[in-house]
Amino acid sequence: MSRPVLAGVDGSERSMAAVAWAAREAVLRGVPLRLVQASPSLPDKIVPDPAADMLHRVGERVLQRAIADLGARCPELKVLGEQTAEAPAAALLAAAHDAALLVVGTRGSGGFDGLAVGSVALRTAAAAVCPVVLVPPRPVGGFEAGQGAVRRAQVVVGFDSHRPVGEVADFAFTSAETRKAHLHAVQAWALPAESVSPQKLFVTEEDRATWEDQEVLRAADGLRPWRDRYQGVTVRTDVVLLHPAQALLNAAHATDLLVVGRRSDPQAVEGRLGPVTHAVLHHTRCPVAVVPHAG
Repeated sequence: MSRPVLAGVDGSERSMAAVAWAAREAVLRGVPLRLVQASPSLPDKIVPDPAADMLHRVGERVLQRAIADLGARCPELKVLGEQTAEAPAAALLAAAHDAALLVVGTRGSGGFDGLAVGSVALRTAAAAVCPVVLVPPRPVGGFEAGQGAVRRAQVVVGFDSHRPVGEVADFAFTSAETRKAHLHAVQAWALPAESVSPQKLFVTEEDRATWEDQEVLRAADGLRPWRDRYQGVTVRTDVVLLHPAQALLNAAHATDLLVVGRRSDPQAVEGRLGPVTHAVLHHTRCPVAVVPHAG
């Protein structure tokens, strides 16, 4: 059996949006959907046993309700469900070892008004061994009841031709191919250090155009292996003179999926998110896929 799509569920509106997105992704991939509901054990000296039992039963009902709802909307989708006594982030990170993809809401039932991304979402995005998709409350292109229907969609990927990352590019191209979507590859660039000096206080338009042309050629050369491999994917490339985070946020407006990378760091037990990925997660309103790579 192919590895399933994994999603956490806590009954909140945000987690149900993530479950719906995960279900649609499982249908597209033709794999099962695995739901995990975490009801961590509570200190019996603080919380009486009857209250702890009630919370466990509430969690079980949330899980069963989600499974029943998906079964009614998409009977061909195989949905697996389990309840665990681990904390949500720990449970999802453990289950991710057997998953092809982990899907979480940007926030769960906790947090406070104005919080863009919750602690569970941040921790799983930073430390999961598989790609993680963070889904906002109302993502573009929601799950269609009973259908695996796909509209013409767009996937945006951050690309750096100076240091191309195969895992990120493969995920983006595969996502676009599966969705029959256009792929928008965005490469941000900066003026070289020698462009400004005490002897040269401004950049000429001619120099700027030359450097930009070089970046455009590098981007085309860098993407060529994936264009050749995924010939059915229509790719548009933008090379923009902006900070990478701003370039991606501009491109991600109303897109269906934004794909970014996250360097795996074996020295960081809790994982680590780079500044660009961190900025994107806190400011975009579309689903974001964080793809781990070796660096």
